[in-house]
Amino acid sequence: MDALDVARWQFGVTTVYHFLFVPLTIGLSVLVAILQTLWHRTGNERYLKLTKFYGKLFLINFAMGVVTGIVQEFQFGMNWSDYSRFVGDIFGAPLAIEALVAFFLESTFIGLWIFGWDRLPKRLHLAAIWAAAIGTNLSAYFILAANSFMQNPVGYRINPDTGRAELTDFLAVLTNKVALITFPHTLAGAFLVAGSLVVSVGLYHVIRHRDSADTGAYRFATKFGSWVVLISSALVLITGDIQGKIMTQVQPMKMAAAEGLYTTESPASFSVLTIGSLDGSREVFALKIPYLLSYLGTGDPNGTVHGIDDLQAQYASQYGAGSYTPIIPITYWSFRFMIAFGLAAAAIALLVLWAQRKGRTPTSKWLLRAGLVMPLLPLAANSFGWIFTEMGRQPWIVFGEMLTRDGVSRSVSLTEVLTSFTAFTLIYAILAVIEVKLLLRYAKAGVPDLTDTPEIDDSHDDTERPLAFAY
Repeated sequence: MDALDVARWQFGVTTVYHFLFVPLTIGLSVLVAILQTLWHRTGNERYLKLTKFYGKLFLINFAMGVVTGIVQEFQFGMNWSDYSRFVGDIFGAPLAIEALVAFFLESTFIGLWIFGWDRLPKRLHLAAIWAAAIGTNLSAYFILAANSFMQNPVGYRINPDTGRAELTDFLAVLTNKVALITFPHTLAGAFLVAGSLVVSVGLYHVIRHRDSADTGAYRFATKFGSWVVLISSALVLITGDIQGKIMTQVQPMKMAAAEGLYTTESPASFSVLTIGSLDGSREVFALKIPYLLSYLGTGDPNGTVHGIDDLQAQYASQYGAGSYTPIIPITYWSFRFMIAFGLAAAAIALLVLWAQRKGRTPTSKWLLRAGLVMPLLPLAANSFGWIFTEMGRQPWIVFGEMLTRDGVSRSVSLTEVLTSFTAFTLIYAILAVIEVKLLLRYAKAGVPDLTDTPEIDDSHDDTERPLAFAY
């Protein structure tokens, strides 16, 4: 084990942990804005209760996401300074815009939304949550644009004197075809997570508190969340199909690694399940769907999908001697876990809708247990999706331009990286406990009592009245 190994582990752990909060923040910001819009248009109190209820869960998650996301920035300078030096001219541009525009937008208007419940006019207060939601989604786009450059470098040139990548076309970076499809795919995955949380919490109260005065609100939440899950699941499949075809064009090794396909095939089958050697090089048993891999990769059921062996030979000739093959078992299984967990969440959403058909009230303990587990499924799907995306790119940190081993900081010792890795992991473990306890506590508490909520009077000048924290 050396500093490179630990640095990779640290970035992997902190990235996956941070991304547990990101999709929920992205999706829930929009769902809360929709709920508040329903209240604004109808005046129905149940929508206001749901807005404040899920808004509280959104704020807890948002705060945790900000805290964990800051660490990501530090690692570029601490552990990956050679990478930062090589690609900083390009990578820094979208990240700077994300911080100065998108994050500023979301953080500012979230503050106005939190403290402006009985201070701002209803329309302005509603506009605040929508502005925060737009900022959150814009933030995701700029970050994904930066990551997409690592997958498919565009809009740059290599300075022969400095050996650094220099930005030549910022618009090309922002319109990278990988970014253009990764963004809607990521958003669909985020709504899958947020919808699952809405379903889970609503279903818990529907089954456990059937005689509550707020049962109608919870029933609406479960139906609303279930439809969000089903629609986002369909969008995940559609955008994922397009993403697979683009991935085959720009990173054919990643597609081959996703299937564990060593020899070039036309047509190529997709294996639902494969049992083989530990390194994935030898197949013992496989359950395959004919023509599916060719369609996923090329759009043609008879299309050619290049195998690992041929691509390895091509890359060795093009880039020099060395292994250009990712860890096959990780790419193979992470790709399938991503799909399986997402489909499982959609299946539970269908069961929830079926259990509430024609005004029925679900009573099944098994459905309740499935509902409680439901938010974890799309979270796992998102995590495995990113593991596949990043591990499938290996050994490149910037595909075709820089190997991961060349991006690590040369001046950082194994002890220093190990110390920071241990410290961050322990801190994250503590934060995880806090996050889960807070979410469970407020989720179990249910929707708030609005009897003491002051009415907003838009006709008077309330400039002297202080902002109020509504949570």
